[in-house]
Amino acid sequence: MLIHEKTPFVSVLRSLTPLPEDEETKVINLFQTQVLQRKEFFIRAGDIPQTIGFILSGILRLYYVDDNGNEFTKSFCTENDFVGSYSALLLTQPSRLFIEALEDSKLLVANYSAYRSLSEAHPCWQTVNCKIAEALFVKKEKRESSLLLDDAKTRYLSFLAEYPGLDARLKQHYIASYLGITPVSLSRIRAQLKSH
Repeated sequence: MLIHEKTPFVSVLRSLTPLPEDEETKVINLFQTQVLQRKEFFIRAGDIPQTIGFILSGILRLYYVDDNGNEFTKSFCTENDFVGSYSALLLTQPSRLFIEALEDSKLLVANYSAYRSLSEAHPCWQTVNCKIAEALFVKKEKRESSLLLDDAKTRYLSFLAEYPGLDARLKQHYIASYLGITPVSLSRIRAQLKSH
């Protein structure tokens, strides 16, 4: 694989902490390209995940399905995001999440246990992992508080701020599912905002 294709990945890692050149080479060699077609899954609920990914292009949706077949969108991951079913990876348990490509997507993917071995060998990776975990924690806490405390319009405005440009790339029912409202309610909110 061409090294320059991995440049965004290396840039993100360097933004988290200085990387020794040999560690950079090791991580570049660890992550390989994977292409997902639209509607293809990175992980399905029930599978025990083995890999983590970094998105070079495309959109992935993380969602749950209840016993009645209702879908609940947890989050979206786009360019320069890390993606995985983290609790299932950490606990070596079946994922409760589906992670599906909403567009043709290109990822860099690594075996998680191989990445863990790399992480344990040099302290720079502890900093990287800590900062990624902190960012995920902040995202999760903001999302939970928004669902509990904000009205639908405020949640939509927060979505626009958190995922700039994604509104135009997503079908309305996916956004509505993320906001915990119906597509009809979302249409109403959009109409209200346009009229102001």
